[in-house]
Amino acid sequence: MATIKTGDTVKIISGANKGKSAKVVKVDREKNLAFLEGIGVRERHMRASYANPKGGKKEIHVGINLSNLKKEEGKK
Repeated sequence: MATIKTGDTVKIISGANKGKSAKVVKVDREKNLAFLEGIGVRERHMRASYANPKGGKKEIHVGINLSNLKKEEGKK
């Protein structure tokens, strides 16, 4: 089984983004997640605070489980 590392190109084999390919930005081995470039970006609504007086929206990256990914052969 091929180990997925940062910088690899992977294909999503299950889920809402099935069939898409993307580059791995970060891998979290403890949580078994991979963060992909351009896939899994969500908006989080932030409450106003001292650090962020206006509040508003912030984009966060949501990981995809490693079991839903397949490393594309011959690509890095």
